[in-house]
Amino acid sequence: MKKILVVDDEENVRLLYKEELEEEGYKVELAEGGQEALERLDKSRPDLVTLDLKMPGMGGLEVLRKIRDQDKELPVVICTAYGDYKRDLTTWASDAYVVKSSDLRELKEVIKELLEKE
Repeated sequence: MKKILVVDDEENVRLLYKEELEEEGYKVELAEGGQEALERLDKSRPDLVTLDLKMPGMGGLEVLRKIRDQDKELPVVICTAYGDYKRDLTTWASDAYVVKSSDLRELKEVIKELLEKE
């Protein structure tokens, strides 16, 4: 069973992603911020990370940079409510960029495609 780490400061988003992704057959772990995400990554490597950009403390771009410093192969999907970050070159280090929506079809499709590449 593939494991996904969901990193988002909004509890309702984390819980929605967990429920929806578990229905797809994934094991889901949650982190509410960048520091917690990095601590979880140190303990056990997931198969994929979904990462919010705007979080208090350590933002998603900093977390992405630290993930890439440690593991260039770990798939990271940026999930944010802000479409304008797509033009920011630092987001290009991610494997995919999905604008948040209550309809998670696009996110699920992107995750499935990335995990099938492994």
